[in-house]
Amino acid sequence: MDLHSRFPALSDLKARARRRIPHFVWEYLDSATGSEKITERNRAALDKVLFRPAALRGEITPDLSTTLFGEDFPAPFGIAPLGMSGLIWPEAERILARHAARAGIPYTLSTVATRTPDELKGHIGDHGWFQMYPPKSPEIRDDMLRRAREAGFKALVLTVDVPAASRRERQTRGGLVQPPRLTPRLLLQVARCPAWALGIQASGMPRMRLMDSYADQKKTGPLPSTAHVGYLLRAAPDWDYVAALRDRWDGPLILKGVMEPEVAIRAAAEGVDAVWVSNHAGRQFDGAPASIDVLPEIRSATDLPILFDSGIEGGLDIMRALATGADFVMMGRPWHYALGALGRQGPAHLHDILARDMVSNMAQIGAQTLDALAARGMQPAD
Repeated sequence: MDLHSRFPALSDLKARARRRIPHFVWEYLDSATGSEKITERNRAALDKVLFRPAALRGEITPDLSTTLFGEDFPAPFGIAPLGMSGLIWPEAERILARHAARAGIPYTLSTVATRTPDELKGHIGDHGWFQMYPPKSPEIRDDMLRRAREAGFKALVLTVDVPAASRRERQTRGGLVQPPRLTPRLLLQVARCPAWALGIQASGMPRMRLMDSYADQKKTGPLPSTAHVGYLLRAAPDWDYVAALRDRWDGPLILKGVMEPEVAIRAAAEGVDAVWVSNHAGRQFDGAPASIDVLPEIRSATDLPILFDSGIEGGLDIMRALATGADFVMMGRPWHYALGALGRQGPAHLHDILARDMVSNMAQIGAQTLDALAARGMQPAD
């Protein structure tokens, strides 16, 4: 029995991952903030984007290839940054980076990952992106850029939608602190997940290694997971910060967390190469609109490439985002559900699920190429 027989959909991977990683880790990965209504809005809004099925079109062989920043990609999706990735599954950053390199898709390393850019040198292939939470110190900022550049990262992603720490109540109730510390309650959860525990034992307790290299942990001590050392070092960026990055980074510069057309317009004027429409998948602010609802307005306001995330659960959702105005779709949680479910086999299997889903659904609507999706889409009902 192959993996597609046992795990034909992302929902299957998610269900298995929940059983294989400790509860406190699951709460970190799966939770949003507040009452998590934004997660429901993301799902409901995506479901409103429909397509007209096509008849009598003959044989359709969909082509998933696309271009971004002048480079060719075999599929219109990639791996978004996710903090403390190596907590969710041991060596997650290396596993995901290697899969992305083999598959020819982007992999984005978070500033608050458990591996540094230096440690991923040689693993990221040609499409490594580095996500930056902006440090207050110009010296730290410039050193981070140097390390990312020397490690081979080609694009810089500045996250702009975290002016303050979110509360993430469900995550807090789970008991995670930074750096992670295993209390008796958490150790009991770990004991029920032997594959995770053995992997962590081999790779070491996950830490925010990049941020640790700039901070004195003896002074900070353990912190709540919503107020970790990364927050102590970072600034709330403004346009002057964007200009400083543009001066110091010679590759593509992407602003992540854009939900306003005005920001996209200004970004183009400031020399930014792309905007990333995202409500942080509900992890920052529970009162935001669904990302897909603001996408058309931002598409109308700019000619910049638009990346998209928030709520994507399969190939059909990727099509919905592309039809509504995105040029490329990024996902964070789904890749980690795949890791939790299948370990090293997970990313390749999820990639195959997404590609097969897109091919099947594009054939249903008579779309040979990604450019044809918008014409086959229907306006969401009011």
